[in-house]
Amino acid sequence: MFIREIQSKSILSASKIYPYVINPYVGCQHACSYCYARYMKKFTGHKEPWGTFVDVKLNAVELLQNEIYKKRKATVWISGVCDPYQPLERKYKLTRQCLQLLIREGWPVVIQTRSPLILRDVDILKEAKNLEVGFSITTGDDDVRKLFEPGAPPISERLKALTELHVLGIKTFAMIAPILPGAEILVKLLADIVDYILVDRMNYHHADFIYRKHGLEDKMTEEYFARVSNRIDSDCRLLGIDCTRAY
Repeated sequence: MFIREIQSKSILSASKIYPYVINPYVGCQHACSYCYARYMKKFTGHKEPWGTFVDVKLNAVELLQNEIYKKRKATVWISGVCDPYQPLERKYKLTRQCLQLLIREGWPVVIQTRSPLILRDVDILKEAKNLEVGFSITTGDDDVRKLFEPGAPPISERLKALTELHVLGIKTFAMIAPILPGAEILVKLLADIVDYILVDRMNYHHADFIYRKHGLEDKMTEEYFARVSNRIDSDCRLLGIDCTRAY
């Protein structure tokens, strides 16, 4: 893993998903094969394969301390092109410190991660008045997870973390994107531990070679995506879970 400590020019950026986004890191150790954030290499100059490098924005908190007083208060997404709780966060605690500042100043926050490391920061999360925590969970089959997300935490650990957060009264959601083989059973696993579910087929082809290598071509067809998306929506209706589909 190539780790580089850098000084960033800004940290609180405009986003098309939420008003603002914070990415404390460039790159991600989880190395998900399908990740759309691979496009970042066009702008960062990295020659290393995606998932083998991370830039650490050492001045992220200092920048945020200046920027939040100059911008209109609105929802902040943590994060968009990296996992804010990837393993390096244990050492650098940039996500934790940014959260402390945002929550202290009353900014609405939406966190999206794959990592149970977020439980480290429960002491901060419990103090927030406007906070949501979402876990990206693309399949209910951990063998499939190992194929497509080899560096990411097991599905069981994500479900356990969601459960703990939900029990504490924190608003939680699951993001099923992309729809991987085994997503059919996810709603049953997520029942009673999420407030809502987001579903997106996400039409990226970075992981096509994995489907072909393991004989999963039938799981990358339009028919499959439509069928599973409909199944998820139907299961959510039966269980009374709000479900938003982008596909």
